[in-house]
Amino acid sequence: MTAELCARHGGRILADQLLAQGVRRVFGVPGESFLPVLDGLYDVRERIPFVVCRHEGGAAYMAEAHAKLTGEPGVVFVTRGPGATNAAVGVHTAHQDSTPLVVFVGQVGGDIAEREAFQEIDYRRMFGPLVKWVAQIDRAERIPEFVSRAFHTATAGRPGPVVLALPEDMLYAQAAVADAPARRTPAPAPAPEDMARLARLLAEAERPLVILGGGGWTAEALERLRRWAERAALPVACAFRCQDYFDNRSPCYVGDVGIGVNPKLAARVKEADLLLVVGARLGEITTSGYTLLDVPVPRQTLVHVHAGAEELGRVYWSALPINAAYPRFAEALATLEVDGARWRARTQAAREEYERWAAPVPMPGAVQLGEIVRWLSERLPEDAVVANGAGNFAAWVHRHFRYKRYRTQLAPTSGSMGYGVPAAVAAKLAAPERTVLAFSGDGDFLMNGQEFATAVQYGAPIVALVVNNGMYGTIRMHQEREFPGRVCGTDLRNPDFAAFSRAFGGYGEVVARTEDFAPAFERACASGKPAVLELRIDPEAISPSATLSGVRAAALARAGR
Repeated sequence: MTAELCARHGGRILADQLLAQGVRRVFGVPGESFLPVLDGLYDVRERIPFVVCRHEGGAAYMAEAHAKLTGEPGVVFVTRGPGATNAAVGVHTAHQDSTPLVVFVGQVGGDIAEREAFQEIDYRRMFGPLVKWVAQIDRAERIPEFVSRAFHTATAGRPGPVVLALPEDMLYAQAAVADAPARRTPAPAPAPEDMARLARLLAEAERPLVILGGGGWTAEALERLRRWAERAALPVACAFRCQDYFDNRSPCYVGDVGIGVNPKLAARVKEADLLLVVGARLGEITTSGYTLLDVPVPRQTLVHVHAGAEELGRVYWSALPINAAYPRFAEALATLEVDGARWRARTQAAREEYERWAAPVPMPGAVQLGEIVRWLSERLPEDAVVANGAGNFAAWVHRHFRYKRYRTQLAPTSGSMGYGVPAAVAAKLAAPERTVLAFSGDGDFLMNGQEFATAVQYGAPIVALVVNNGMYGTIRMHQEREFPGRVCGTDLRNPDFAAFSRAFGGYGEVVARTEDFAPAFERACASGKPAVLELRIDPEAISPSATLSGVRAAALARAGR
C-alpha cells in the first residue's frame, strides 16, 4: 500500500494531518527546530494561516482563546527549550480552563538526545502534570497516528491540552504514509435512570440552585438549558469566568460564583438543599476556598454532571454523579418536567439581589470604572467579545458587565495575567465581524502587550482598555490586609500606554474622566486600527467595594493599632 503513496518529509506530513483534522489557523513563534513544519505549512498557507506572534506565551494564549471561542482545538507551534518553557503558561491555562489545545514543540534530533544538548528538555517530565497526554514522535510514518490521538485526547471527556515533541531529524525524514481521518469525539449520554433520579430529587427540593461551568459546551446546549431552567423557575449561577454560559438578562440568572462573590449568593449556595452542578469542577475559586460545600460530603444534595468521569468524586461526594457530555445532558434535561411554583419566589428574590449587586457604586477618583463597564454593557453589540487577564480590575468587569451570549467572555479561570490582549487578537482573527475588547490592568497589560504588534500586523482592530493605577493592585490589596503599611514590591512605574499604541501603528488615547470615555471609545472604534485606551484610575479604588486606605485601616484595627 505504501508504494502507492507519495513520500513526504515529516513537516509536510504533519501539515496534512492538520488539514485532515479541520484546523483553520495555527499560532506560534518560528524556530529552527521545526523548519520542515514551516515548509509544510507553506504549501497549505491559504487554508491554514500561520499567525506569527511575538512571544510563545502570547501564542499559546491565542491558541487557547481561539479554542474557547470556536469550540475547535487550538494549535500552537513553539521551538524547543525556551520556546516550550515560555508556552507553558498557556498550557497551564488550557489545563485549568478545560480547553482543547494541541501544542507542537521542537526537539533535538535523536542522534544527540539525552546529552542535554542545546535547548534540550524532557517534555514528558516537564509537561506531565499539566496535560492530558505528552509524547514524542520518533518516526515520520507515525505522525498521522500521533496527531489523530492528540486531537481525540484533547477533545474527549474533560477537554484539555496535549503536547507532542517533534525531533528535528524526524521532521526531515521522508515517509510514504496515509493521512488519518478527522477525529470523532465520543459524547456519552446520561442514563435514563439517572435522569429519573434527578427528577425525583428536584420534586423534593425546596431550595435548589444550578451552577454552570467547565469546557465542552455548545451554544445550542446552553440555550436548551436556559429554556428549561426558565420553565422550571430555577435559579442559575455561573462558575468563575463562565458568566457568558447563561444570558445575564434572564430572570433566572442570579450571578457568578467566583472571586468577590456576592455574599448573598454565597449564602444561597450554602443554604441550598439541592445543587445541580453541570460542567464546573467545583474548584477552589468557585467554592470560595472549599468553604461553600463541606469536603468530602457536602451538606447540600449534590448532583454533579461532568464530561470527565475522573472529576466525579475527586473532591466532593455526590448523591447523583452523572458522566455525560453537556449537549447530551441538556438534550435529556429538556424533556424533564419540573414544577417550580414552590421556589419561584426564592428565585425572584435571588435575582433582585443580583440586580442590586451589579449596580455600579461610587469609587474614589475622576474615572468611575463601574460606570464605564455598565456603559459598555448597555451599548456593545450582543455578540461583542470581552477578554481579560487577571487582576483586581477584572472585578469591575465581572460584577457590572452583563453577558448576553455564549462565548462573549474570554478569561482565564487559571487566574493567569497577560491573557487579555492575545485572547482578543485571536478572537478578532477568528471573528473579524465582531467587536472585541481586551480589559487589562497596567501590570497585566505589559506581560503580553507586545502582542499588540500582532494585532497591527494582521489588521485586527481590537480595543484594549488599560486600567492604570500604578501598582499590582491585587497583591497590594492582600499586602495591606496582611501587613498594613508595609509596601514592598507592588509599585509600578508605567509608560504612556496611548503612546505605546501609537508607536506600534495603532490608535491611542488617555481617559482621565468618566465623561471622556464614551467619545474616546467611539474615536478608537472609528479609527479602524487596533487601539489602546488608558484609563487612569485612582489608586484608592482597589476594588468595586473597598478602598486601599479602608483595607489598611481595617487591618490595623484588627491588630489593635
